[in-house]
Amino acid sequence: MKISSAESVVMEALWRQSPLTSEAIIAEVGEPNAWTEGTVKVLISRLLKKKAIAAKADGRRYLYTPLVTRSAYVESESQGLLDRLFEGRLAPLVTHFSDADKLSDRDIAELKALIERIGK
Repeated sequence: MKISSAESVVMEALWRQSPLTSEAIIAEVGEPNAWTEGTVKVLISRLLKKKAIAAKADGRRYLYTPLVTRSAYVESESQGLLDRLFEGRLAPLVTHFSDADKLSDRDIAELKALIERIGK
């Protein structure tokens, strides 16, 4: 399932707290993104069609909950990035950031610790 960047904003709101009504989702993501109520409702509809979220009737309103976990989404997006740009390999991604001087001292320390842990 492909979740767009705009849809992921709605998903992030639901991952932080759920269930949420459409009004609560609109209040959380609408104004910070300059989205109208209609825009947010379209995003909710798309996510429902993709079965990324579920809706449960609660009186005259619906409560929305995520069906996709954040970790599953991050894994899918990460793998997609690696596949599209780096032939599915992690080392060229790290090399890219290293060559562009985008790795902080903290990043380097974390990578060294990770490599040491994996090597054991």
